[in-house]
Amino acid sequence: MTDLIHDDTNCLLGEGPMWHPERGELLWFDILSRRLHRKGQHWDFDCHVSAAGWVDRDRIVIASARDFRLFDLSTGKEESLAPLEADNPATRSNDGRVDPWGGFWIGTMGIKGEEGAGAIYRWYKGELRTLYPGISIPNSICFAPDGSLAYYTDTFTGLIMRQKLSEADGWPVGEPEVHVDLRGTEFNPDGSVVDAEGNLWNAQWGTARVAVYGRDGAFLDAHSLPARQTTCPAFGGPDLTVMYCTSAACGLPQEEIAAKPHSGRTFQVQTGTKGQLEHRIIL
Repeated sequence: MTDLIHDDTNCLLGEGPMWHPERGELLWFDILSRRLHRKGQHWDFDCHVSAAGWVDRDRIVIASARDFRLFDLSTGKEESLAPLEADNPATRSNDGRVDPWGGFWIGTMGIKGEEGAGAIYRWYKGELRTLYPGISIPNSICFAPDGSLAYYTDTFTGLIMRQKLSEADGWPVGEPEVHVDLRGTEFNPDGSVVDAEGNLWNAQWGTARVAVYGRDGAFLDAHSLPARQTTCPAFGGPDLTVMYCTSAACGLPQEEIAAKPHSGRTFQVQTGTKGQLEHRIIL
């Protein structure tokens, strides 16, 4: 069991894992604790933080409840770059990832999970554009290796969607289509990542697993983890074959947390599959 534990910090709501390709280390967030983590260290923030894109070795862009902010990992210095629903105190950021063109896709949601209170945006070269309004729980933002498709879900719907992207600049083209339909099942789609072959790896809240779906959306495999509330996977390690996955302890009965102390921890699984490098954000 211990070989599955990347870090034994029990996050209330672990999210946004990102393997930093220049630092060779995993970064992740505890949204409800307003913290950014790396193994053995954390940073505290003044509001919810949830996802990041890397700029260079020391600087990342963090999506918070109020803005996109430049953060220096070596000094801890912060700089606000652009607002993100700054005028709406009832929402916060959630799942997000940088696309192959350097655009930052980020979802927002109600702090109390209110239906339809959030949206999915793309921030690209200084422009913030709403892509999908009326989102309840945005998740599964990730991209095909060739840049032809984006994926996302509103967990509330049980549908993981795929969206064609423009070859020129990565903006959505046409209407999204259903990629994986989990309606009527126990599997609630949370965060996702796409491997180098184009398969989608989806953490499924409440079921202690990460499921793998082919490029056609067909189920291929599942990896069990020792925490019921898995939240988001990411690939990393020296050869990108380690799948990391965050999890959450929030909302669980105390007796379950006592019986299953791995809830909220961050896991690692050595796979035979290679992931993609996380894309650099373009400021």
